[in-house]
Amino acid sequence: MINWLFGRQDEARPPNDPIMQPPAPEQDSPQALAALRFSANRFINASAGQLPVAAVVAARRVTDVVDTVLFTTRDRDLDIHARVSINGILRDYLPTTLKTYLALDPAIRDRPGRAGITPTVALLEQLDFLLSSASEVLAAVQHDDANALIAQGNFLRSKFGQSELDL
Repeated sequence: MINWLFGRQDEARPPNDPIMQPPAPEQDSPQALAALRFSANRFINASAGQLPVAAVVAARRVTDVVDTVLFTTRDRDLDIHARVSINGILRDYLPTTLKTYLALDPAIRDRPGRAGITPTVALLEQLDFLLSSASEVLAAVQHDDANALIAQGNFLRSKFGQSELDL
């Protein structure tokens, strides 16, 4: 414990001890999110024969919007709210939605349930919610881009514009 307090290496720890390793890359970094988007597209394409055509199109629209978010922010850090949202869509919500549908017996996919809607309709509704969520993230990112441009313009105007002190 004393060694840790004074920043000395603990000789008893092996070099491959997880405490001695650098932290893993962020799971929601733009690179990690791009890899997740690629995996999501592969899963959608591989499952296309078992999904309704409208669901394949809707799921790919979700990943296309996510791709647009990632592309528009490639030269700067992605806002934390956007990172968390995109991470949730790609890592959890989209795959869970598709896998849950695919786990159903194909014979009941078009049979109305207790709520009066079929699992296929429920799948399409859920994909629409995901598309709306991804579109909201894109709109927020684009709004932030516009605000950043205005702020840069204000800075340049104050830095290089004529001063009120100039005669």
